Amino acid sequence: MDMLIKLYPPETLQAAEIADAAIRKPIGPEHTVIGPWVAARFGPGWASEVQVALSNRPITLWIATRGTQFLGFACFDATARGFFGPIGVDDAARSQGVGAALLRACLHDMRSFGYGYAIAGGVGAPGFFERVAGAVGIAGSSPGLYAGRLPLKPAAS
Repeated sequence: MDMLIKLYPPETLQAAEIADAAIRKPIGPEHTVIGPWVAARFGPGWASEVQVALSNRPITLWIATRGTQFLGFACFDATARGFFGPIGVDDAARSQGVGAALLRACLHDMRSFGYGYAIAGGVGAPGFFERVAGAVGIAGSSPGLYAGRLPLKPAAS
């Protein structure tokens, strides 16, 4: 299911802070470590979307770090313009507000790009999006944009 997130007025998307952590865009030397980290935890499809977000100008990927530890990521405009996601948080960092902070950082960025709405595509945890961003389900949106995509593992020859 896809979900619709209203991005106005901007005050409704309050930024979230996390103790001892930073929510930021990655710098150039970090680009090569992010894709493999995402692929190892969340699979090659999400790693592909991260690569697209890193190649966008400006970059449409946010990361969460604590010191030199990578906690999670979120991106937008990776599968389609106006689409948020994917978002992933390391198991050890869950339930600490990391996902909410990453989501809000992306939504703020999308608003600054001029979007009035964001679409979270293929949502697996609708309650999270409802609670953090006031998202509402889009009727008839499944399988949505991801229908008919190529398999993520090459077929055996």
